[in-house]
Amino acid sequence: MKQFDYLVLGSGLAGLFFALKVAPRGRVAIVTKKDRAESNTNYAQGGIASVTSKEDSFESHVRDTLTAGAGLCKQDVVRTIVEDGPARIAELIELGMKFSERDAPDEDGGKELDLGREGGHSKRRILHAKDVTGREIERALLNAAARQPNIQIFENHLAIDLITSQKLGHDGENRCLGAYVFDKNANRVWTFTAPVTILATGGCGKVYLYTTNPDIATGDGEAMAYRAGAAVANMEFVQFHPTCLYHPQAKSFLISEAVRGEGGVLKSLEGVEFMDACHPLKSLAPRDVVARAIDSEMKKSGAEHVWLDITHKPARFIIERFPNIYQTCLRYGIDITKEPIPVVPAAHYQCGGVVTNVDGETGIAGLYAVGEVACTGLHGANRLASNSLLEALVCAHRAAQRVTKNASPKTDLKIPLWQSGDASNPDEMVVVAHNWDEIRRLMWDYVGIVRTNKRLARAQKRIANLQEEIHDYYWNFIVTSDLLELRNIATVAELIVRCAQMRPESRGLHYNLDYPEANPEWSQRDTVLRKS
Repeated sequence: MKQFDYLVLGSGLAGLFFALKVAPRGRVAIVTKKDRAESNTNYAQGGIASVTSKEDSFESHVRDTLTAGAGLCKQDVVRTIVEDGPARIAELIELGMKFSERDAPDEDGGKELDLGREGGHSKRRILHAKDVTGREIERALLNAAARQPNIQIFENHLAIDLITSQKLGHDGENRCLGAYVFDKNANRVWTFTAPVTILATGGCGKVYLYTTNPDIATGDGEAMAYRAGAAVANMEFVQFHPTCLYHPQAKSFLISEAVRGEGGVLKSLEGVEFMDACHPLKSLAPRDVVARAIDSEMKKSGAEHVWLDITHKPARFIIERFPNIYQTCLRYGIDITKEPIPVVPAAHYQCGGVVTNVDGETGIAGLYAVGEVACTGLHGANRLASNSLLEALVCAHRAAQRVTKNASPKTDLKIPLWQSGDASNPDEMVVVAHNWDEIRRLMWDYVGIVRTNKRLARAQKRIANLQEEIHDYYWNFIVTSDLLELRNIATVAELIVRCAQMRPESRGLHYNLDYPEANPEWSQRDTVLRKS
């Protein structure tokens, strides 16, 4: 039994920022699946969208977010997060974050923030650290956490399930009491207890065959919250990043939207620009539009990729602005200053998630969710580029304020330790590997960028069969990290399919050929699931 005041599941921006905020008031445990820097945040290239320029305004940022969200954003949430942004950015800088700067236009020799532009934004408002913004954020926050004696980080630990009062058989308000956590190094399960548990587990990109996400993104937070009785919503809105590097040896390397923001143009294999006919913003259209256009172009021509061409820009500018992308592509034999980049869409971001308010509160007392795992209503049917890190920053701050002002009571309930019972060691791990591969492949084929009712029905039927196999395997064998993650991606796959079947229209990131138009009756309507 490990007892803390705050239990944080995840070590990305949302989890670390929350931990730093509450550490002065109590002991904090940060549970993270691999090493402490391995998170979706760490792989974020683009940056954080926030109003920091005199040429920009909150109204403009709010308007761009609502437009991208296609009628599903909660306007009060959007305004709160946009307006809180600059103050949180200032705090991040105080913690040691170093954003890219450029020479100020006046003659005093000063510097100003170098603001980028990305798809769907009407102004330059993306704060970045060249093209490794996430890595720089992780560095700054982990350094700050290392200086805080009240924070203890448990690496190579994977949460299995949340512990709730209802699961323990107690009537009344359902309250989260902590989590059972698998220690991969010691091969044992610990019981972590805390009055406050916060899900900061990131997204679920690994539920798809092709993704820009790291291996840890298996939807653990959404799956655990759903099993505990929390509501999840809008899981059908999976954002496919339009431009992932296409190369047989590259493992889902993202080509940042900022490349298009700085003038990169999408072209067919014949070198013809095709976005002109799709949207007034051309290659800088919102991500759902660009991903569908690329998917259509590839299917129409039979091509395995399209080109992203920025060779018309000076080589020095490209190398200085995108050093990581330049060096990575060069490693695969592609000089982006001289030749176009082969790109394909890949699963990138989950706009739905565990239902919360803007303070991170879920429907279970003592359980909070912040960052990509949460569905606050900011993103609606399609996330505006670089709003995700902004949401993580603002909502982590607000969740910390909420828990410190409204202290959760410590429980006197007896919490049982984890019992393996008669479970034995897994005898055929090939079963786990096969099911893992099958789920990811069927999700890519049937529940991808373009869907149909028939494809969704096929996916639902096969996932149900796989879940039966996984259920038997889970209860008969001692847990492993691969088995736990398989169980979670199966749950998330089910949630995505069921939400997609509930929405009889095409809107934002959900495009169904059987309902090709948006249905006005479904504007401002969420698809909500809750385990009975």
